[in-house]
Amino acid sequence: MKFLIFGPPGSGKGTYSSEIEDKIDVEHIATGDMFREAVKKDTELGNKVEEYLDKGELVPDELVNEVVREKLKEIGMEGFILDGYPRTVEQAKFLEELVDIDALILLDVTDDIIIERLSSRRICKECGEVFNKLFNPPEEEGICDECGGELYQRKDDKPEVIKDRIETYEERSEPVISYFEDKIPFVVNKCREANAPIDGMVNNIIEGLEEKGLV
Repeated sequence: MKFLIFGPPGSGKGTYSSEIEDKIDVEHIATGDMFREAVKKDTELGNKVEEYLDKGELVPDELVNEVVREKLKEIGMEGFILDGYPRTVEQAKFLEELVDIDALILLDVTDDIIIERLSSRRICKECGEVFNKLFNPPEEEGICDECGGELYQRKDDKPEVIKDRIETYEERSEPVISYFEDKIPFVVNKCREANAPIDGMVNNIIEGLEEKGLV
């Protein structure tokens, strides 16, 4: 079972993918994790990726593709859910040459919910623990449950910045989603509640995959 998952920032890609990983036999592979892993290995490829990350620049398609190729080779190119890749049509074409994708999971979340979710997120300055005032609030307002550190709001979690992030996602992802539209099955999961139960959303996705005979 080889799946892609798409959705705007704050749609739950990472959270849902991790839950799906536990329920069916797939490995959640996130682009950010792959980059960190490549850099940690201190290989020539990892060093090239690190140069772009240190500059805050987008990693070129050819390097991203190689990182993905190495990761898929490592896990045997089967049983995965790719989160954050492909981000361009060129990457999509490269992936097609590597492996057959079984389905694309598309998270359909309205802009107002995304803004509400992300603007409610708080992060500990000391240990990096993440909280959300909607569905995972700290026991004491502004204080980390784990270490007692101060919680803060990231600059890119401010409503005005979130709107720009959503627009950027739509501009970049639409061509990729359109590319796959007539090639593989789509499982669309609609969310219309900011604090929709995670288990319910995950079960909906799995049911959608089951209806298409994919799990």
